[in-house]
Amino acid sequence: MDLKLFNTMGRELQTFKPVQPNKVGIYACGPTVYNNAHVGNLRTFIMVDILRRVMELAGYEVKLVMNITDVGHLSSDADDGEDKMEASAREKKMTVWDIAEYYTKAFFDDTSSLNIIKPSVTCKATDHIDSMINLVKRLEEKGFTYEAGGNVYFDISKFPDYGKLAKLNLDDLQAGSRIVVDKYKKNPHDFVLWFTQSKYENHAMLWDSPWGKGYPGWHIECSAMSMEYLGDTFDIHCGGIDLIPVHHTNEIAQSEAATGVKWVNYWVHGEFLVTPKGKMSKSTGDFMTIKGLIEQGFDPLDYRYFCLTGHYSSQLQFSLDAMESAQNARKSLMQKIQTMREKTGGFPQGFNGDLSAHYNSFVENAMNNLNMPRCLGDMWNLIRDDSISDEEKLYTIKKMDAVFGLSLDKEPVKLDLDGEIQKLVDDRTTARKNKDWARADEIRDKLLDMGIVLEDTPQGVRWKKK
Repeated sequence: MDLKLFNTMGRELQTFKPVQPNKVGIYACGPTVYNNAHVGNLRTFIMVDILRRVMELAGYEVKLVMNITDVGHLSSDADDGEDKMEASAREKKMTVWDIAEYYTKAFFDDTSSLNIIKPSVTCKATDHIDSMINLVKRLEEKGFTYEAGGNVYFDISKFPDYGKLAKLNLDDLQAGSRIVVDKYKKNPHDFVLWFTQSKYENHAMLWDSPWGKGYPGWHIECSAMSMEYLGDTFDIHCGGIDLIPVHHTNEIAQSEAATGVKWVNYWVHGEFLVTPKGKMSKSTGDFMTIKGLIEQGFDPLDYRYFCLTGHYSSQLQFSLDAMESAQNARKSLMQKIQTMREKTGGFPQGFNGDLSAHYNSFVENAMNNLNMPRCLGDMWNLIRDDSISDEEKLYTIKKMDAVFGLSLDKEPVKLDLDGEIQKLVDDRTTARKNKDWARADEIRDKLLDMGIVLEDTPQGVRWKKK
């Protein structure tokens, strides 16, 4: 079965064809580690994880490379403003190196809690400065750069295909050059490849270079590191849609100008997580972190389930009510799976015979541009189908969960009850041990009035809401 992806380059659904047979190289723009990632950021990384899992479902050997931006990302994508790392270090009274280490760990703690598989290669910008300098030198030798005010710029007028990903018109961009952001730029859309001390006198992260002591521009890092690990041409580049008009546009220009060949075959972009105020963003203060969700009583996997209910290419409306709906759906799912496990003795190691049409539909939907909402529907249809044995259902659910990443085969965690209900459940258990059946029945009826239904099983007391 063919795997189809919506390619931002061309804005169409395309059949995936790898550069190398049975292998796929993916580059994902990683976090800028100056603060905790919010759940909007993490939605994109869940998308990348789903892409990876679907590629493995399709039989590909996946090499996923993700960068850690620990230097050079300014508060504006247009080479303006202050380095986010510097600003965070000053605010928290830490060194930029300590900030990077702290928030890199925090990021991977978050992704681990969401069952996001670690990249095959994680590359820090600060470990690849020489690669970036060498790439700037290649561009300089080919005539794509100019120096002004101590900085090295990429001249977009020398690259006719500039803006093809975002469908920008080069003539229009040149006509807009009267809008001056940086007085040293020939065109406001030219971008910095290498900054020197002439721009930020007290910058903490500095390296020697042929153009003076300084630091790399934000865009150059992804080009240098992706090509180092995946080659001059590779399969897929991922990121959020906000990266299309500037960051990814500039990456393409500098990469293809340096090599003279097509850089990336497929561009996969995730849409925004939105709130009633608009796009979730740290800059507006309207955001939620994984820690914040936990404090609200949610499991991180409730958020992963929530993300699966919306297609990655569509905006997803975030609210605590929506999270509660996802939480309840996941709880119901886990309870149904637990009931089947108790009947059958657990997840079977194998299954004799052909799997149901529900699984075939699941695979088809996964291969059709990662359509997780329909894949979830396939799983629920499987669970509700009385013509299928519990053994086959459990075996199929585990195969589906290799894509969902919801840990559906893990032992269930006992759900927390408030103190009053927990005490009643404990009292009833004691009454049953003492063969005080009247007291046990009295407590059961009281819980029933509170909307709690108890089920006595060989594994202990289970409960659910009416």
